Amino acid sequence: MRGFMAFLLWCLLLVLCWPLALLALIAYPIIWLACIPFRLLGIAVEAILSLVRAILFLPARVLGGRPTGRVV
Repeated sequence: MRGFMAFLLWCLLLVLCWPLALLALIAYPIIWLACIPFRLLGIAVEAILSLVRAILFLPARVLGGRPTGRVV
């Protein structure tokens, strides 16, 4: 549904201002490629923070603490 709405908005932009629509069509893949390093950095930071969290909560889990992910 989200892709269909984006297509409809792009068609509306094409009718109203076709140079801007063509520029958006050409620029989107370039911007997407430029964002890949930031996505990889986000994945790495999330992994490091998960590792630190697991290390910090390890003593509580060993001593019998229940997981904090769900509410009972």
